[in-house]
Amino acid sequence: MATRLRWARGATAALIAACSVPALATPTLYLGSYGGSTQDLFQKKIIPAFEANHDVKIVYVPGNSTDTLAKLQAQKSKEELDVVLLDDGPMYQATQFGFCDKLQDAPVYKDLYDIARMNANATSVGVVATGLVYNTEAFKKAGLPKPDSWEVLTDKRLHQKIAIPPINNTYGLQTLLTYARLRKGSDHDIDPGMTALVKEVGPNVLAWEPSPGKMTEMFQDGDITLAVWGSGRVAALKATGFPVEFVYPKEGAPAMFIAACPVVHSDIAALSQQFVQFLLTPQVQAWLAEGQGWGPVNKNTKLTPQVAATVPYTPEQIDKLVKTDWTYVNEKRVDWTNRWNRTVER
Repeated sequence: MATRLRWARGATAALIAACSVPALATPTLYLGSYGGSTQDLFQKKIIPAFEANHDVKIVYVPGNSTDTLAKLQAQKSKEELDVVLLDDGPMYQATQFGFCDKLQDAPVYKDLYDIARMNANATSVGVVATGLVYNTEAFKKAGLPKPDSWEVLTDKRLHQKIAIPPINNTYGLQTLLTYARLRKGSDHDIDPGMTALVKEVGPNVLAWEPSPGKMTEMFQDGDITLAVWGSGRVAALKATGFPVEFVYPKEGAPAMFIAACPVVHSDIAALSQQFVQFLLTPQVQAWLAEGQGWGPVNKNTKLTPQVAATVPYTPEQIDKLVKTDWTYVNEKRVDWTNRWNRTVER
């Protein structure tokens, strides 16, 4: 009896001791990415799907590419973010500055289009085209034909009815590069583009607007009827029922890739790598196409005809997109921005 009593007391003590050991905290992954509809999609679908299969809690830190890159710079050597999504231009800067960890090899990377392979530290996870968006009802009411060329930005009938993002936004920068080419310049000869934006396009521009929310508001209020924007943004606005259409100009549409990278010095490096790989799986690629209008970079992604019609999807479409020489552009961007501020947006 005494033996059994001592055993029971020992078992109870062991149980109490086991219960008193604090449970290990669930690791937290901090994701720096776009706000607005992108944040909604991640928080409603993508993040819950990843958390369901991994022991991790993801905290979403919204901000545009400039904001997120600034966070990386401010937190250098003591980074708080674990994974970031940026436009391709800022992402090339992030890798150049050493903010991104090397991508670990994984089978999913073999399924990507060659154009999606950025470098050893970052990968594209989606692609949109930079082109024209117009209010179909407003154009019809004004008796204007459907725009099919970048030259529509110079049409005097659209005086103060156009919005274009500024040069610190990829869409604005690519507008400058496009007009440089149209006026017999190039990425390496930007002068003709600057002159065209000041003298030909500028008088028609109501606002050099960086905010997606404000751009949407100006369309809905009737302040603008035409803008330079990305195919993904237009798909999101059109999904609300607003009468807009995206146009791939006949001269070509610059490609903007959405890129992801695992941040250096992460205390959950393996999970960060796995999350980047997760974004490239066909299921997530399809969600991003349907919910954000991001063309898939995984060749195995299957889209419905309705969704496929809204994004760069086929190999032929992707091959026809105009690439940006980000290595050169990023070297010149500060100088171009200063010049833009003195002349275009003076």
